[in-house]
Formats: sequence, structure tokens, C-alpha cells
Amino acid sequence: MPIKERFTWFHLINYTVFTIITIICVFPFYYLFINTISNNDLSSRGLVMFYPKGLHFTNYTDVFKIPGLGQAALVSVGRTLIGTALTVLASAFLGYLFTTHMWGRKFWYRFLVITMYFNAGLIPWYLTMLHLGLTNNFLAYILPAIVQPFFIILVKTFVESTPLALQESAQIDGAGYFKIFTTIIFPLITPILATIAIFSSVSQWNSFTDTLFLITDQRLFTLQFILYRYMNEATSIAQLMKQSTGGMDLDLANMATPTSIRTTVSMVVVLPILLVYPFFQRFFVKGIMIGAVKG
Repeated sequence: MPIKERFTWFHLINYTVFTIITIICVFPFYYLFINTISNNDLSSRGLVMFYPKGLHFTNYTDVFKIPGLGQAALVSVGRTLIGTALTVLASAFLGYLFTTHMWGRKFWYRFLVITMYFNAGLIPWYLTMLHLGLTNNFLAYILPAIVQPFFIILVKTFVESTPLALQESAQIDGAGYFKIFTTIIFPLITPILATIAIFSSVSQWNSFTDTLFLITDQRLFTLQFILYRYMNEATSIAQLMKQSTGGMDLDLANMATPTSIRTTVSMVVVLPILLVYPFFQRFFVKGIMIGAVKG
């Protein structure tokens, strides 16, 4: 078989396999979406599979009427933005410090790694948070997630792969560690920081267990906790929405069902974090080594 023909078959098989994988990955989100805009009765009976039936958008207007949803969205956005920013900054600076001649570097680095393998458990964690005053406190979402050993290791490894001569030339010019970090290291490690930002933002956005155990103030509930609670109470919520119509005779397509509640709330919660990936995708490029070492 000629080389050109084999090359064509390779591309054909390659594109086919990746197309199938893409469809498998995208279909759950598509399935979720078409069930939110389809006839609720058909959706609850599992009759909506590949295309919407009985198109309507009443589910979204009903879900946005859920009490506390707007406040929960603000809390989730706030914890995601603030938590991600602090996590990225801490990971970047600590990762860089572990590559310098800091005091007790080996001890602190090993101490950091050990924390990845040992966990005191739920009750000691709760008691610690309680004694630190982090119950019913917005800082409970932020402070525990700032120092992430795995992210720090990623940054440390990335910094060690950058040319050491860049730092040495800056030291000769009299720059200190902080100056080197802000002017040389930070711009060079943008790709790994973008990766950390994605990991951290997804983790912050999707987290709900900290709200479950630490928060009783409804003003601090997150969107994911609202989702968790309404997923468990979807049946009763659907009944309340039906009763709120005042006994009017409505089409089944406009009547809330447990399935419509679950799918619509899930879609509302998932959609914002999906927008993070296209925004950071442009940072995943090679050749971010700005500048060069003069010979």
C-alpha cells in the first residue's frame, strides 16, 4: 500500500475515532438540555432521547423563581473567583520558593507532600473548622483551599524546567526573590497557572460538602448546595409549583415534574463552569518562553 494512501487511511480512522469520542462526551450535556426544553410529561417518562419534543422554556423561568437561587449564585461566583485567585497566587509563589535557597526547604517540602497522604477524617476536620470560627463564615470556602500541595508541586516542577540563567542574570542585576518572581517567573509559568486555575475553579464551583457540614445560614448557601437539596426534594418542589398555579388547567408541557426540576437545575449549575474552558484554552500553547538568554 502506498505511503500516501496509508497516511490517508490513518487520518480517516483518527478523525472517526475522535469524532465518536467527542459525541460520547458531548451527548450527556445535549441530552440534559433537550430534556429541559421538552414536554415535561414526555421527559419524565423517558421519551425524549435525541431531539426535543414539545418545545418550551417554562422550566427555566420556574427554576429561576426558586427562593434563594440568586443569592446562592452570587456566593458560588464569589467563592470561585476569590478562591481561585488566591489558590493560583499561593501555588505560584510557594512553588517558586521551593526552588530557591529558602530556609528549611527540604523539610517544608516533605512536610507539604506528607499532607497529601494523610487525612485526619471528617470529625477532626469539623472540630478544627469549628474552633477556628469557620462555621457560618464565607471564609470557610476560601481559606482551606488556598494551599494545595498538588498545585504547588506542579508549579515547582514547571519552574525547575525554565532556564536558570534567567534568574541568575536578574540576581546579578540586584533583583531579589520577589522581584524575580513578579518580573520573570510569573510570566513564564502562565500555562501551568492557567491549568491550576481551571482545576481550582471547577473544584470551587462544584463543591457543596463544605456547605453541608459548615453552613446553616441560608445567605451563605452555594448554588451546588441548592442543587443538592432540590435534587433530593424535587418531588415536593414539583408539587408546590403545581399548587402555585392556583388550580389553573395547564398543559403538561408547562407543569413541573421531578425530572424537569432535576435536569433544569443541573443545566443552570453546569453551564457557567463550562464557559471557563474556552476562556483559558488560549493559554495552553507552547513556546511561552518570553525573552531569551543572551549568548
